[in-house]
Amino acid sequence: MALDDLLRIVGIGLVIGLLHVFFEQTGKKDFAFFLFIFAYIYITIELLRFLRLFFMEITAFFQWLAM
Repeated sequence: MALDDLLRIVGIGLVIGLLHVFFEQTGKKDFAFFLFIFAYIYITIELLRFLRLFFMEITAFFQWLAM
């Protein structure tokens, strides 16, 4: 995981958080709800990508250990 991946997630999280607060304050709770669903799906996809990278590293380590 590189620093740019982490900064991308933080940036998108801040934008989504600000938009969520804006929609909640203006009374558009349906937009805020759909924004929450979008953020949840995005973070789930990113988490799955990071888990795949993690398990690839673990597999490479065990292959190195078995040599």
